[in-house]
Amino acid sequence: MFELITAVALDVIFGEPPSKFHPVVLFGRIIAKIDKAYKRRKPLIDFIAGVFCTSIVLTFALFLSVVPILLPFPFNFLVEVYLLKSSFAIKSLYKHVEATICDDVERQRKAVSLIVSRNVSNLDRHHLNSASIESLAENIVDSVVAPIFYYLLFGLRGALIYRAVNTLDAMVGYRNDRYEFFGKFPARLDDILNFIPSRIAVLLFLPLNPKKVWRYYKLANFKINGDKPIACMSAVLGVWLEKKNAYRFEGRNPELEDVKRALWIYVFVVGLFLLFVFVLKFILINHVQ
Repeated sequence: MFELITAVALDVIFGEPPSKFHPVVLFGRIIAKIDKAYKRRKPLIDFIAGVFCTSIVLTFALFLSVVPILLPFPFNFLVEVYLLKSSFAIKSLYKHVEATICDDVERQRKAVSLIVSRNVSNLDRHHLNSASIESLAENIVDSVVAPIFYYLLFGLRGALIYRAVNTLDAMVGYRNDRYEFFGKFPARLDDILNFIPSRIAVLLFLPLNPKKVWRYYKLANFKINGDKPIACMSAVLGVWLEKKNAYRFEGRNPELEDVKRALWIYVFVVGLFLLFVFVLKFILINHVQ
């Protein structure tokens, strides 16, 4: 439990560690090299290549998770805390979304382009606000709830494997000519791993507006997981959130002020989740003793 408390504290205070030694960056480099080296062929072969790529990245994640076990105290503790902290991004997510709150539309467009994969060049102010809020809501699962959830279940290996799968999905899990089959396996694996965490996120939003959050959750049938926290954020804020040709949740126009409000909601939801996690761990530890 002390490892998790220390990792969360370091994240909240300092944010992300140097990218040169960040496990997610290392995962990304492995994926990029395999992606670049592999020449696309037939669908089945591409799918098998995607499974092979996933296996290599997950093997590396498992290797990293074993490193602390091989070290003496206090180095084992320090390395585990560092690797665990690298699996989630509480402060970094807050800061990236906060950077999108600016009066100049072009500056906002540039900031939003750093946190979403969609083309933002033609988005108006309201759609830029929406994209920023959507990214914040969806990443409550990817960047906070899911890695900590899998750490609770399986220890450090659970957190790192989840982060590896999530990185694979972010880099190759697209439905286009290049990644349709190569990225299918990691994309579906990411869907499986996010199924429970995305529903946990819904529960965290419920105290803010139980009836409306539940109603919007039941309307979230556009995606397997990603639209669930977005629907909840839309319900609490009372604004529409939309990704064109993908999903839309109704409400008034999202303004810059709503991005600020979304950050306060983020703090509440993440705080509630961490409180629940620490209380649960405390109870389990004392029950075992």
